[in-house]
Amino acid sequence: MTDTVIVEVAVNGTTTRETNPHVPRTPAEIAAAMSACLGRGAAIVHNHNDEPMFTADAVHSPDPYVAAWTPVVAEHPDALLYPTMGAGARGIPVEQKWAHVEELARRRLGGMTLVDPGSVNVGLLGSGECAPAAAAEPYQNSIADTEYMFRRTAELGAAPSISIFEPGFLRTTLTLQRHGRVPAGAMVKLYFGGDLQFGLPPTERALDAYVELLDGSGLPWSVAVLGGDVVGCGLAALALERGGHVRVGLEDYAGPRKPTNVELLDELLELLAASGRRAATCAEARATLGIAPAG
Repeated sequence: MTDTVIVEVAVNGTTTRETNPHVPRTPAEIAAAMSACLGRGAAIVHNHNDEPMFTADAVHSPDPYVAAWTPVVAEHPDALLYPTMGAGARGIPVEQKWAHVEELARRRLGGMTLVDPGSVNVGLLGSGECAPAAAAEPYQNSIADTEYMFRRTAELGAAPSISIFEPGFLRTTLTLQRHGRVPAGAMVKLYFGGDLQFGLPPTERALDAYVELLDGSGLPWSVAVLGGDVVGCGLAALALERGGHVRVGLEDYAGPRKPTNVELLDELLELLAASGRRAATCAEARATLGIAPAG
């Protein structure tokens, strides 16, 4: 176990200003939030734009990402950035719903793609209602879609950020990795459901189930709690004890407070310091993941 931890900040997601007035929503606000977090210790940053997640055609434009990311990459050239993608549009080819991800990789912006290797019902809340930004239908990617995203990521010379919403997502990833079909530089993101009723809850036994699956794979991994508080619930500390990395941010956070992204990041940095660890620099994160320096 090294003393460095890769820290990611997901700066907005679908969080509205009504939920938290500090959430960045415009490209300029997103750029400022990302730069602030990178300057404070994050190595990976992730954002959504104001395009809805569930659309008829699943198409997202690369333009808001280009506007937000260009100044960030100019200031932090080794930072790793990746986008989101549309969901719920049945019958839409992956080439269409992933086109903006491919365009960003083609422009060598961000260094990472997004690969979600499966399908999941992700919108149900503990209240029994569906989250406003979601829909009562699945977020879906077929095995063929998954293979396409991995293949194009490799061809474009990028590294995949692999979202794990359910254990089956990880088993798919590990099988493809064993057969040489997961590109170099991959990082597995273990997403636990807080108030969102998907996947596994943020408990020690749930984390250990994932760690057991990952054993021997060599894949770096991180944890996040969607609809919760990854530091406050103790999952971040458990991940650090097991050699994992951590994601925080206003996309994920749910609780009584109205924190900023920097405040959530600082809480994680305090935990790292207390455990004798530190946040990896952008260059160190690239080295850990096996991603070449920017240039």
